[in-house]
Amino acid sequence: MGSPIIFIKSVEQSRLRSGLVLGSSPSGLTNYFYQVGRAVPIKIGVGSGFPDKLSLSGFTDSNPHRLLTVRKLSGQRVNSGLTLRMHTIKISHLSKHFRIYKKAPGLIGSFRSFFKREYELSKAVDDISFSIEQGELVGFIGPNGAGKTTTLKCLSGLIYPSSGSVEVLGYTPFERNHAFLKQIALVMGQKNQLWWDLPALDSFLLYKEIYDISDADFKKTVADLSDLMGLHDNLTVQVRKLSLGQRMKCELAAQLLHKPKILFLDEPTIGLDLVVQQRMRSFIKEYNKKHTSTILLTSHYMDDVKELCKRVIIINHGKLLYDGKLSDIISKHTQRKKITVMFEYPVERVSLEKIAPIVSYEGERVVFEVEKDTTATLTNNLLSHYQVRDLTIEEPQIEEIIAKVFSSQTV
Repeated sequence: MGSPIIFIKSVEQSRLRSGLVLGSSPSGLTNYFYQVGRAVPIKIGVGSGFPDKLSLSGFTDSNPHRLLTVRKLSGQRVNSGLTLRMHTIKISHLSKHFRIYKKAPGLIGSFRSFFKREYELSKAVDDISFSIEQGELVGFIGPNGAGKTTTLKCLSGLIYPSSGSVEVLGYTPFERNHAFLKQIALVMGQKNQLWWDLPALDSFLLYKEIYDISDADFKKTVADLSDLMGLHDNLTVQVRKLSLGQRMKCELAAQLLHKPKILFLDEPTIGLDLVVQQRMRSFIKEYNKKHTSTILLTSHYMDDVKELCKRVIIINHGKLLYDGKLSDIISKHTQRKKITVMFEYPVERVSLEKIAPIVSYEGERVVFEVEKDTTATLTNNLLSHYQVRDLTIEEPQIEEIIAKVFSSQTV
């Protein structure tokens, strides 16, 4: 029998760890997922017959559409070679447009609409492309109406895209394949997914049957989640009688019972107090670290994004504005700093304006705005020539930076 052919999608050039074993699978043209390194899945389509173990040595190509010839190894482990990493989420030129009916007010407007309806095209998502790898925790941010939730719905298969392609874990989401749905979870902060009049644990039992979770796994997962999120006293209480924070923790726990590989979080901390917000962030960070889950997080609270995400994707009016490191965009927009000085006694404004531009002058309290590189020079000058009671140096808040990007439509 000749060497079988293996087709691997979304390949990136990188090193592979020794001892990779892909495992066995039935013959036939089917898509399978296997693990590389830290649980990075690879989508594999095989023609006739699939060897128990494969040698992938000598692969150096970053072409995502390259066919590789592989050979069967009799009970051996794979030698060191090159790594194959798959994008768990890949969006290419995604667009989602809606036809919105417009009606003039009043009875006459209603009557006219029977004969002639007016529509306008709303471009909720307009030609965006990005990819996310296994284990990444990415912030997906934008103002209200930017297209964030629409994108998440396309990724989770709730709605069809108007054009473009969406691939999640190698599946096309809107096909609603059962194997795909068992590997994702969508948590929407403004939607109730638990039964309102039943205790959360009853809803958990329903999810157990839906996702075909074994009794042992269910008990262990509920116990682990209860420990991490402090749910022990809440699971047997009617959902309607829980506080918002308690209910949101139960909502999140319910979506994690089946241990999804991909988690879509749409404003999970909305309406929560500061203490509960911090606990939710800590849990999300710990869950991502422990399970190497891919998480796409949308939030209007920039503290969520700053604390959890190294990478952000910024979208506005359906257009992709930025995709990269959060630290890079902060660094780019923090070239100026504000220096607030409290003098022992009022200082004349004219003399201070000779030193640096003044943003606010209130006698003893003066605020300067200067370039980052001149901060040290100005502070030394002030401390040397004036009696200073207090001095603080501030960079622009992340909320100010993101708001500036939203308003300017550029990064």
